[in-house]
Amino acid sequence: MSKEILKKFIEIRKQTEAVCKPLEIEDYSVQPIADVSPPKWHLAHSTWFFEQFVLSEFKDDYQVFSEDFAYLFNSYYNNAGERVLRPNRGLMTRPTVKEVYEYRTYVTDSIIALFKENATNEITTMVEIGINHEQQHQELLVYDIKYILGNQPTFPKYDGNFILSEEKQEKKYISIAEGIYEIGHKKESFCFDNELGVHKVYLQPFEISNKLITNKEYIEFINDGGYSNFNLWHAEGWSYIQDNNIKAPLYWHFTDGVWKYYNFNGLEVVNLNLPAMHISYYEAFAFAEWKGMRLPTEFEWEVASDHFKWGNLWEWTASAYQPYPNFTKADGALGEYNGKFMVNLQVLRGASIATPQDHSRNTYRNFFHTSLQWMFSGLRLVKK
Repeated sequence: MSKEILKKFIEIRKQTEAVCKPLEIEDYSVQPIADVSPPKWHLAHSTWFFEQFVLSEFKDDYQVFSEDFAYLFNSYYNNAGERVLRPNRGLMTRPTVKEVYEYRTYVTDSIIALFKENATNEITTMVEIGINHEQQHQELLVYDIKYILGNQPTFPKYDGNFILSEEKQEKKYISIAEGIYEIGHKKESFCFDNELGVHKVYLQPFEISNKLITNKEYIEFINDGGYSNFNLWHAEGWSYIQDNNIKAPLYWHFTDGVWKYYNFNGLEVVNLNLPAMHISYYEAFAFAEWKGMRLPTEFEWEVASDHFKWGNLWEWTASAYQPYPNFTKADGALGEYNGKFMVNLQVLRGASIATPQDHSRNTYRNFFHTSLQWMFSGLRLVKK
């Protein structure tokens, strides 16, 4: 087990840097909005995680790379000490990108050495958590890079392999029978604590689409006045789109009589056959209302997931992010990983084109605020 984890650790560390390889040095420290962290910060934070929770805990006489880095690159772990506030991450031109990469090498080499010296079950478990944590940041890196580049006047290209694919199966609705179903992660493989404990839910019969909503369908919603009909929206969602002048998914621009979007290859005409992405929960709900349908609950989604293809986009559900029965938080800083966010957030299920390989499963519970569009998010519908 320890050899497999070490091999995966090395691969994951390389993959994070591969995501950043197409960037220019000027791209690394930019933070256009509070939700978008600079790529340099992601590189350092995912490294600090291993230093804080593995090396400093388990390696005798370990010397931290820099006494300042815990303060600079802690994210939200109050138990781990003070930190730079999230909106201020883009103010840090120092340490340099070169120093951050040196930090990554230092910590990576130290983890490898620790495994060779003393690969206990406890160390292996913590490194596996760190691997999955870094994979989450690989996906966030893609989101943030797209936001950084997609909000520049020239819409620069990014040489990465994050391309949506058309869902070519004929659209149909899958019938799921009424019944009692078991929810949650039941395998021996890794999962996050918010996927536990396993419990049963009762579901009414429902019919769920085997395909995500396409850009063609979403443009029909726009053309039919979807963004100007308050009857379709939650009151909070209606106020939000009015206050922020939102009239389309993120990165969409109506130019020369046609909808275009930024899609890593520059500004392109919207491909009508691809799934609609960069949709907030507010928009997903309003679209469902317009169609006379609804979003699935996360439990309906999990039960139905074996019947359709997924992996293109994270999918909004109608479920608030709440703990499962018998959920317990870990002690200390790791207890802050998921449990502290179980309020005022909505669950998304599935995976996206930016989700690393071997990081997705049908019990995975992603969660974001209802107003956010910058994730790789879409929707599928359930008949009322």
